[in-house]
Amino acid sequence: MKRLLPGLWVIIVISLFVVFFQLGYVPLIDPDEPVYAETPLEMLQTHDWISPRIYGEFWYDKPPLYYWFVATSFSIFGRSDFAARLPSALMATFTAILVYQAGVRLFDRRVGLFSGLILVTSFEFFYIAKGAVTDMTLTFCLTAALLAFLFKRYTWIYVFAALATVAKGPIGLAFPGIIILLYLAAGKRWSFLREMKVPQGIVLYLVIAAPWYGIMTYYHGSDFINTFIGFHNITRFTTPEHPEGVLWYYYLPVVIIGFFPWTAVLVQSVKASLYTYGQTFAKLQFLNIWAFFILLFFTMSQTKLVSYILPMYPPMALIIGWYLSRLWENRLRGKYLSWPITATLLFGGFISALVWAGQKYPEISLGITLAVGLLLVCLIGVWYAYRHRDVTSMIYVQVAAMVVFSALFVTLLIGPLAANLSCLGISKEFVQHYDGQTPVYVAKFLRPGFAYYSRVYGKELKTPADMNEAFVQPKAYLVLKQDDLDILPMECKQQLVLVAQSADKLLMLKQ
Repeated sequence: MKRLLPGLWVIIVISLFVVFFQLGYVPLIDPDEPVYAETPLEMLQTHDWISPRIYGEFWYDKPPLYYWFVATSFSIFGRSDFAARLPSALMATFTAILVYQAGVRLFDRRVGLFSGLILVTSFEFFYIAKGAVTDMTLTFCLTAALLAFLFKRYTWIYVFAALATVAKGPIGLAFPGIIILLYLAAGKRWSFLREMKVPQGIVLYLVIAAPWYGIMTYYHGSDFINTFIGFHNITRFTTPEHPEGVLWYYYLPVVIIGFFPWTAVLVQSVKASLYTYGQTFAKLQFLNIWAFFILLFFTMSQTKLVSYILPMYPPMALIIGWYLSRLWENRLRGKYLSWPITATLLFGGFISALVWAGQKYPEISLGITLAVGLLLVCLIGVWYAYRHRDVTSMIYVQVAAMVVFSALFVTLLIGPLAANLSCLGISKEFVQHYDGQTPVYVAKFLRPGFAYYSRVYGKELKTPADMNEAFVQPKAYLVLKQDDLDILPMECKQQLVLVAQSADKLLMLKQ
């Protein structure tokens, strides 16, 4: 324990600041966050913690672990945006601690410290850590299961694989199982299987993971199996839910931007890890298999989302942490120009994206100015430290910049856009005008947030038939985005009266 303590508090303090700073400042962002807040809220209202519901109907999209966490958070802290995001933030902090601990045990204290800092200050990691979504819970469980294998704590593999299965589904078992098997096959290490006590482990896994699936199958039968297993796992893997994302290189820019600023040393780190030797090679080989398998799996998947590859970030952080520790030991001998040069290109691209966003959204101009200045100062600091062959300063200047950027991002970049991103504003307007009886119709994209904030479910406007139904009513409220209104026929627009508006969200009355 003493070996872990010196850097552990650094990781905890920085993680808590980056992840928890203004956690509830921005309302839940449409459409995903409100889904993962509304469902646990309905669990509490119905006193049914087994069958997830949304809009009063059974919901088979995800297993219940994250819903249970959020429902517990609501029970303790009350319904709030902070409470909805709290479980994800805690999982992120625990994951950073796990990565630090792994770096110390697999290599040394310096690798542990570097790896933990790299993980928690990578852009996508702290962004998703602040979101009420399931991805961070899955990432924590998979990280714990796979590191348990490396630490030879085999019982915990099955425990955390089971929890991952209750968090996200079959990949909770498939990912650790396949990654471990690939590693064993790569080094012909099949004797490990005897140590892992696989039959007993499978029993333990089933004791934890199977009950919820068994109960759901008993109560809901083929509806649950066909929807959860058939659609949300098999169909979404083989058929694109978002056709515009079916690109083989989809995750290349996601990794470049998502792991910013540490992608500046990612390629060099992986290359170096493949050319080491001995026990260090075996450890790094496992980390590489872990990261590349997740990247390959979701590249093959037809449905792609930015957050899917989050579980590859912990092994990437460990590989980069190991590499940067090697640079520290060598005092940058050989002049590793690739780091500051690549950083310059990445920072230039990131700054260009920020400037473009500032032109599109003038309300965040102050945040853009400060963020661009911060990144330029960081880049100058990287070059200055490189010139003096000070690897530690090169690392810490990027860590410090991302810690500050994480605060700017929430308060001055996302905060001013809250009305564009959330249904909170239009929901408040609706509550003030609603008579409690008039039918309500809500655009599909807005429905989760509208239901969560207004406590009125409404009927989803998903098909032309739904829209026709709304317009045959003598009187009805419609909650739409401006784009939805623009495509309506003129004869429909003429029947609508604007009641209230919040950014691009409209409350219309059909009369």
